[in-house]
Amino acid sequence: MKEVTPIIELLNNPEEAPIELLKLADPSVTLINGYLKSGSCYVALLGAEIIGTIVLSESDSTTNEIKNIAVKESLQRKGVGKKLLAFADKLSRQKGYKNILIGTGNSSISQLLLYQKAGFEIKEVERDFFLKNYADPIFENGIQCKHKIILEKDLNT
Repeated sequence: MKEVTPIIELLNNPEEAPIELLKLADPSVTLINGYLKSGSCYVALLGAEIIGTIVLSESDSTTNEIKNIAVKESLQRKGVGKKLLAFADKLSRQKGYKNILIGTGNSSISQLLLYQKAGFEIKEVERDFFLKNYADPIFENGIQCKHKIILEKDLNT
């Protein structure tokens, strides 16, 4: 597996956010548009092509939250997600945050693996989050996505 090394840049105009890419991680365009308004969208570029994205938003004065992270399907498992997480870590430390949060579904097995390898630990489970906030059922890996697993990384270490 050859790793890909993108350049990560802030997207200055949220209206240019790569919605189709963001929908890989969150099928709700309504929720995506909501956190794009309050957060900062960064894109991972390989040449002129957007191959990944991450949306960061302040949760409180000590905590930055990753609202969305997605990588183009054909480039998944090539280190892009890991690089986006490392970027969020470095940027959050530079801005003085003490923690980073990220949420994912109970059925998102690959994401849970990636986040824990990157130093995130399970903080809490928001039961029935996806049943309450999404009109259509979501299935991944043959498992219905029902609960939101919130993971946290302590940046003081």
